[in-house]
Amino acid sequence: MPRRTVQFVPGCYYHIYNRGAGRQPIFYKDDDYLRCLRTLKTVAAACQVTIIAYCLMPNHYHWLVRQNGDIAAGEVPKRVFGSYSQAFNLIYKRRGTIFEARFKVRLVAADDYLRHLCCYIHANPVKDGFALTPELWPYSNYPDWLGLRAGQLLDRAFIQTFFPDMQRYQASVLDYLTSKTALAPGIKAYLDSLWD
Repeated sequence: MPRRTVQFVPGCYYHIYNRGAGRQPIFYKDDDYLRCLRTLKTVAAACQVTIIAYCLMPNHYHWLVRQNGDIAAGEVPKRVFGSYSQAFNLIYKRRGTIFEARFKVRLVAADDYLRHLCCYIHANPVKDGFALTPELWPYSNYPDWLGLRAGQLLDRAFIQTFFPDMQRYQASVLDYLTSKTALAPGIKAYLDSLWD
């Protein structure tokens, strides 16, 4: 496998994502999602990585994280899904990898990309037809961002800095879903290329 070109640096933001082998589910039931989130919370704290935005979908996931210490943010998906995959295979009586490839990671260096990526991640359940509105999907931290749930996998200081008006953020997510927001060519290219 070729080496990753992304350098993990303290203070930087990373988009980490992956999907199931053959686009098969990596989560079947509530317990699967909750097991993953409990492990994510523990591992992120141990690795000094802050979860900014996340969404777990039946056959893929998206995390926006910030690396705070010297442990590479790339350790988080390795540790989370190393143990998760073992439990998943045991529970569902299967063997082998549950993912199509190694996790993908992108450095998110520009504030515009950061803002659009949050919308993209939180809009995923609606875009993919699993929820009527983003706040109805329980496996995302969007309800936590809105104050509808007291989740701990988020950074309130980040939200206040980048999205001080939560009604405006909600409108941005809705605009993203209804294609009312014209994306800058670079951001559109970034989002279009995620699974390449």
